[in-house]
Amino acid sequence: METFVPYLDIAKLNIFVTLTIFTTFVLIMIRRARAGAQMYIRPLAGLQAIEEAVGRATEMGSAVLYVPGIDDVNNIQTIYSMVILEHVARIVASYRTPLIVPIGKAFVTPMAEETVKQGYLNAGEPDAFNPDNVRYLSDEQFAFTGAVNGIILREKPAANIYLGSFYAESLILAETGFMAGSIQVAGTANIHQLPFFVVACDYTLIGEEFFASTAYLSQDPRLLGTLKAMDWFKVLIIVALIIGFILETLGFTGFKELFRS
Repeated sequence: METFVPYLDIAKLNIFVTLTIFTTFVLIMIRRARAGAQMYIRPLAGLQAIEEAVGRATEMGSAVLYVPGIDDVNNIQTIYSMVILEHVARIVASYRTPLIVPIGKAFVTPMAEETVKQGYLNAGEPDAFNPDNVRYLSDEQFAFTGAVNGIILREKPAANIYLGSFYAESLILAETGFMAGSIQVAGTANIHQLPFFVVACDYTLIGEEFFASTAYLSQDPRLLGTLKAMDWFKVLIIVALIIGFILETLGFTGFKELFRS
């Protein structure tokens, strides 16, 4: 006689256990981060290059161009890009370097304006903020791309920073910036666009480095805790794979028989 357990699908028990373990890791790591525990995050070359790029733009008397992707405000990459934008705005404000932020979605415009304004305020230079430099261009993908290319070719920014969600326009933007002689830093979690950024930009944040950079810059306990929880969870997965490989090699079938029964 089969035992019926209401509201519990045994076939999906592994998913429940995995989510429970990961959630536990996240809560523990966030609590440790809030308690002041030191959590090491390796320096990212792409982030260190941003200040170098801003310094170069300052020396040349040119602007810095920051493109926060082309997705809407509900995309996680756009939200993370705003954290980095605030850091960039703080740096350019301290150098009194113009910052141009072209926007490809209408709803992202007020968020970008407030982010840049906050960066200038945190740098102690609120009067240097120019709202006209946060420019809404177009919701249409390639109309936006053409407009950004026009800005690059006309205004000749010495540094171009592409951080966010990008698609087919990634190579067009990066190649135009390369031809204009700009130093370029890029990053996206859309792995199908990474090869184009790698070949055309000076520095690239690859995949998860883009998300890790926000924790590195903000030092927010929630971001730090989540990042370290992901690291430890990956270690756990690797250990589980090694143990499973050994057991399979030795011909252990106990777990298979357990789940079959």
